[in-house]
Amino acid sequence: MPNLVAVTGLDGPPDHEVLRFVITGGFVPAIPSCVLDPIRDQFLALLPACEERHPWGCHNPRISDAVVFDRLVQVLVFGREYERVADHLCSATTLRRRRDEWIAAGVMETLRLLVLACYDRMIGLELDHLSADGCITKAPSGGERAGKSPVDRAKLGIKRSQLTDGYGIPLVTDPAPANTRDEVPPRCGDG
Repeated sequence: MPNLVAVTGLDGPPDHEVLRFVITGGFVPAIPSCVLDPIRDQFLALLPACEERHPWGCHNPRISDAVVFDRLVQVLVFGREYERVADHLCSATTLRRRRDEWIAAGVMETLRLLVLACYDRMIGLELDHLSADGCITKAPSGGERAGKSPVDRAKLGIKRSQLTDGYGIPLVTDPAPANTRDEVPPRCGDG
């Protein structure tokens, strides 16, 4: 294997993304375009119209929602930090800010349902065998979802409950304060 540090001109160990570019001759997309393009088009149609907020219009133009969407897909698929996905087209701050805007608008929940429906059509969800699990973790910084932990001397904690299909695909993840009682479904004959 050739010395990739010399090929790429880096001083330290080469980045995986740079290696992938050098070896394959181009970047590999997070998801094939035949899958991502229809989802992106449907998602962008759900977004509310954005208006220019600055009265003089002298600030940099707003980054395209499609560019931000593609970077957020990379964050979710590769599990990378926002700073690693950010580039000259879109900063990490823009990614976080736009993500928060879309969550507040309720569009991200619609996207989650859209992606689950697409996955069910293409591959199929195994809904005959569901699995539920949960854990309690520390939340030293607090937050609106933190509560007194029953297992950690009443320090702040969060309970995460998750429901997956038979193949392990997450269907629902529900954060709650650590002291929240689990809901038990009624048994047959209990009314």
